[in-house]
Amino acid sequence: MKLLSHFKTVNHHKWLVMKYCFKVGLYWQGITHDLSKYSPAEFWVGVKYFQGNQSPNNMERKVKGYSSAWLHHKGRNKHHLEYWIDYSKNESSGMAGMEMPVKYVVEMFCDRVAASKTYRKELYRDRNPYDYYIKSRDYYLIHPKTRALLEKMLISLKDNGEEKTFQMIRKEILGKGKEESNKKMH
Repeated sequence: MKLLSHFKTVNHHKWLVMKYCFKVGLYWQGITHDLSKYSPAEFWVGVKYFQGNQSPNNMERKVKGYSSAWLHHKGRNKHHLEYWIDYSKNESSGMAGMEMPVKYVVEMFCDRVAASKTYRKELYRDRNPYDYYIKSRDYYLIHPKTRALLEKMLISLKDNGEEKTFQMIRKEILGKGKEESNKKMH
């Protein structure tokens, strides 16, 4: 039954991300989020390594020393910071995180919240995405502006909850409230 369980987990996660993206006005990203998870390269590996309480990519990595599904996934989904790693403009610096477009940073935030809810289930608390991020923060190759924006959203969720955080993202970060007000005025 790993096949059905994995399929349900992917669908649940994708549904949550879509719901959050819609809350902030990123409709297309909500619809197209993580479609590569249904590709054979990711889906069947996910079924094989399905555990239910963590990403199958973690188990594949433990068994094989790398995750083929993750390597496939991160190269096709712009909401992952790893998609944006490239050689630095400063040739002596090696690899670096490139600045991510804001809409993908917001989608990354939505993805992190959805992943925490999907795997923690009833144990989920609004601080979980922040806590998970902090564990690995020092290892990320991420642009300073991207880091600051992601942390702003994670800290807001931890301190203010979902409703206020999604309002802040929509209005302050994406500026969605302003353009809607202007449309109504004209």
